[in-house]
Amino acid sequence: MDHAGRLKRLQSALAEKRLDALLITSLANIRYLCGFTGSAAALVVSRDSSYFFTDGRYAQQAREEVQGAKIKVRRKAVLVATGEWLALAKRPGLKRVGTEGDHLSLSDGSRLKKMLGPGIRLRQAPPLVERQRMVKDPEEIARLRRAVLLGASLFDIALDTIRPGVPEVKVAAEMEYAARRAGAEGMAFETIVAAGERSALPHGRASNAAIPARGFVVCDFGVILAGYCSDMTRTVFVGRPSVYDRDVYQAVREAQNAAVEAVRPGRGVGEVDRAARNVLKKKGLARYFTHSTGHGVGLEIHESPRVATGQSEILCPGMVITIEPGAYLQGRGGVRIEDVVVVTERGCEVLTPTPKELLTI
Repeated sequence: MDHAGRLKRLQSALAEKRLDALLITSLANIRYLCGFTGSAAALVVSRDSSYFFTDGRYAQQAREEVQGAKIKVRRKAVLVATGEWLALAKRPGLKRVGTEGDHLSLSDGSRLKKMLGPGIRLRQAPPLVERQRMVKDPEEIARLRRAVLLGASLFDIALDTIRPGVPEVKVAAEMEYAARRAGAEGMAFETIVAAGERSALPHGRASNAAIPARGFVVCDFGVILAGYCSDMTRTVFVGRPSVYDRDVYQAVREAQNAAVEAVRPGRGVGEVDRAARNVLKKKGLARYFTHSTGHGVGLEIHESPRVATGQSEILCPGMVITIEPGAYLQGRGGVRIEDVVVVTERGCEVLTPTPKELLTI
């Protein structure tokens, strides 16, 4: 990973935003910038240097992983140690320090202000690192591709396990066990297996409920591999689907295809969202689509950009997003289909290899 290049780009952004330094407390952002994978760290990036802070538990790990930053191991809580270092630095060029508003609590921010005193002014910075992370480099895309392929292989496990009377949690457990055996670091999020009427719950996490003799089963799952996440949803039907059930499924599939076809450089994410909604509107199902069409994915399962109504971000090559429209009919069941897509120079590439025709069990 080009950690040096990432740090340099961030340092250039600091000058543009009139910041002398940025205090980074998001672990995902820290990993992106310097490679550290532990659970306790802070990173101070100034216009000409970078300083990494952690505690004694991670001294050796920091020496092995951290790139491009001077390592400082302290016996105190990381944020306290970082604040004390900033307070003692008192360098003329370090007066305006940006913080990550989404990753620093009000109480921690207040504590830092007291520690720093009047000499250093804290300012909530825009999401500078998150904006960098939106566009993936070739190595990141390669890791995402491998994660998506591993995740997709779990769908075969689901198909072998889904049967009437089997608890949803058993399906999820078999998938998660297979993921670990295949080398996944863990699941990207809590596996969703929602059957029958529960499939109308957009985030119906696997429960002890038994799969009914007839109805949709929504499976939404992802893995973490080499730090990068996958995300995929497929919906199957147990028993014999009615004409209406098939129509709902086909409508969601057409909406998903339309949104994928809308993904290309220069197009706004709102247009992609609208492409899916227009199909469902024509089918009389728009009111049953209750969430955004997709989101960025990378080191975290939900990243920028958000593919939704009212969002104005413009797609560009290297962005990796999900496309996942759905229709959720309370008391009957729901359907969602989701792929991971990378924006290319001329359009997009669907990374998810799994077919999308309606499968019946």
